[in-house]
Amino acid sequence: MLIGSGTAGNFGSFNVDHPGGPSIISGLQGSPHHASTASQPQQHSPGSSSGGGGGSGGAGGGSAMTPLLPSFGFTQEQVACVCEVLQQSGNIERLGRFLWSLPSCDKLHKHESVLKAKAIVAFHRGNFKELYRLLESNQFSAHNHPKLQALWLKAHYVEAEKLRGRPLGAVGKYRVRRKFPLPRTIWDGEETSYCFKEKSRMVLREWYASNPYPSPREKRELAEATGLTTTQVSNWFKNRRQRDRAAEQKDG
Repeated sequence: MLIGSGTAGNFGSFNVDHPGGPSIISGLQGSPHHASTASQPQQHSPGSSSGGGGGSGGAGGGSAMTPLLPSFGFTQEQVACVCEVLQQSGNIERLGRFLWSLPSCDKLHKHESVLKAKAIVAFHRGNFKELYRLLESNQFSAHNHPKLQALWLKAHYVEAEKLRGRPLGAVGKYRVRRKFPLPRTIWDGEETSYCFKEKSRMVLREWYASNPYPSPREKRELAEATGLTTTQVSNWFKNRRQRDRAAEQKDG
């Protein structure tokens, strides 16, 4: 498995620094000894304030509010914070190593920030099958939809381009989107426009150069790809053919 849960990681080896400034996760780069001792009160006396008071004093009492992960010594929120920082820094390989170091804990691996991080790493490593599985089998919050939708579409575009052996145009991408619609786990059901009006003429000209007589189905696809109506597309091709014929007669 590309991204999984291995042995308990040394959180201190991931000293996440914000570009141009000090570490933005102060206090999380503890030693393995700190991680093991911090988790002991949680494991042996979760209801005791006397047993956990000494171990959590250095953390400002934060661990008393959020349980530490067994054999790891850090909370889900702290792990999620590291995932987000590594994503924003663009250090995907480091993010992948961090994910691999996480302990086997279902609750941790179901955290949305961890799931999103796994999806990003899967995409960058070309493991699209794992990417699709993650996106289809887990519900994501609306604020994460744009990023995850982009991963879903780009992965399918890349696969289609490999099969075709050439880059996809606007119509080709439209066909891919029709064939592989966004899963409802990363989509609220509202239609999304992928093309800009200013690009419409360029798309039509490119198509005209290879086929001046698009079929009704192709006209519908061109309309969807450009944001125009089918009638507008039909009229554009009709007018373009008339202009070209007039130019040929004049030259003749």
